[in-house]
Amino acid sequence: MITLADVKEARERIGPLVHRTPLFGSATLSKMAGRPVYLKCENLQKTGSFKPRGALNNMMRLGPDERRRGVITISAGNHAQGVAWAASLLGIRAVVVMPAAASVTKAQAARGYGAEVILHGEISETFRRMEEIREERGLVFIHPFDDDATIAGQGTVGLEIFDDLPGVDTVVVGIGGGGLISGVALAIKESRPSVKVIGVEPTGAAVMHLSRRQGSPARLERADTIADGLAAPFAGARNFEIVEKYVDDLVLVEDSEIRSAMRTLLERCKVLAEPAGAAAAAALLSGKIPPGSGGTTAIVVSGGNVALDTLAALIRA
Repeated sequence: MITLADVKEARERIGPLVHRTPLFGSATLSKMAGRPVYLKCENLQKTGSFKPRGALNNMMRLGPDERRRGVITISAGNHAQGVAWAASLLGIRAVVVMPAAASVTKAQAARGYGAEVILHGEISETFRRMEEIREERGLVFIHPFDDDATIAGQGTVGLEIFDDLPGVDTVVVGIGGGGLISGVALAIKESRPSVKVIGVEPTGAAVMHLSRRQGSPARLERADTIADGLAAPFAGARNFEIVEKYVDDLVLVEDSEIRSAMRTLLERCKVLAEPAGAAAAAALLSGKIPPGSGGTTAIVVSGGNVALDTLAALIRA
């Protein structure tokens, strides 16, 4: 398992190259939730999500031969953009494999950062195709969540929360494969164990809930949620181990609650969140985290990459 020292080293490594995103309080959300609420706005990070932190930390650790060979990854969208951006910054060739139904906007953005984008099949088929291409071309796989360097990079979000809000009592984070919450939870709990860390999943993609019930990393037969960024087909083994050690509770939210949170964040806080980015706020605003409990609470708004036509449809639903 990675350590707090690994996360601090990641901060030193990537700090000059990524944004230190703002953390600010919201009187509206605080009143609605019955506690002081702060938003950690990773929607304002490079490429519009937290993903460049882990991708960059991972790729900056590659040796000369690995950089020469180039990298490959698989992603529904945000990790694809993070890898594409980091590869462009470091002068590394990048290939990203995405499901055929992936967001057109996210695929175009990855191409815009210089990556070769390959669209292929459903997510399980996408993984197989990615492995075939990796073998054929000798590329280095940059895992979106189940990798120590990726986790350490994402953990820098937790360090920034603790630095900017040392009196934080609860941190709420959305969960896909588990890269973000495992990094944040480790950074927070190793800094101050009394802080409560809560993970949030959509009911249609609750792979970490399933993992916790069965006592080992689980796979989903299918995911059904508007939060494509939280629809990982399996929980990472490293991520599950860290979640089991550090995450106090897991809660589920409905897609309707995510839509409502997106509207509230945009209308009242002027924060644009994609569905995955609004899941943590949805848990608080829907009462899944009991009102008045938990003290000062930081919510991670993990991303804001949503096409305008999709945004319009979601917030009208």
